Amino acid sequence: MATNLIRCSWANTDNQLMQQYHDQEWGRPSHYSRHLFELLSLEIMQAGLSWQTVLKKRSAFKQAFHDFDYRQVQGMENDLPSLMKNADIIRNQRKLIAIINNAKVINKLAGSGTTFDRYMWQFVTGKPIQHHYRSHEQVPATTDLAKQISKQMKKAGFSFTGPVIIYSFMQAVGMVNDHEVDCFVYREIAGD
Repeated sequence: MATNLIRCSWANTDNQLMQQYHDQEWGRPSHYSRHLFELLSLEIMQAGLSWQTVLKKRSAFKQAFHDFDYRQVQGMENDLPSLMKNADIIRNQRKLIAIINNAKVINKLAGSGTTFDRYMWQFVTGKPIQHHYRSHEQVPATTDLAKQISKQMKKAGFSFTGPVIIYSFMQAVGMVNDHEVDCFVYREIAGD
């Protein structure tokens, strides 16, 4: 990992997982429905915890949730007792139930001809919103758009998708570019 790169202040850390996540994934536009489902699920798991904790457990989540194949996850209700005993993941029953439920909703969307990718990106007309924040302190916890998306997602049947989780998800999947303007990733994304 190059150390002379200018990163967002939250990624100025010795933690390799955090740096790698920042440099290679966070804020880069993603249009792969399975990846979007994974990041939504991880954002749900992160609520009330640190992102570092979630990243450390990410491979265990992938294993527990069939590499976030939502077609398989939708049928995991009977696996809930074993998930609750799995010490390698975050064992929050409400969050686990929400992930299984959300997989069902994504499959229902797919059954009606809409991918999760298309469903989410319609809210930003398929193009990332470019913000111009100089420091991470300027970045809001949520926005009016995230509140609107949250409301629509709840209507569609999604759960554990409040406005703060949705805004974090939008940041993660690149629907908004909230990298600090001096960050090397900001320039890569804004230059697209």
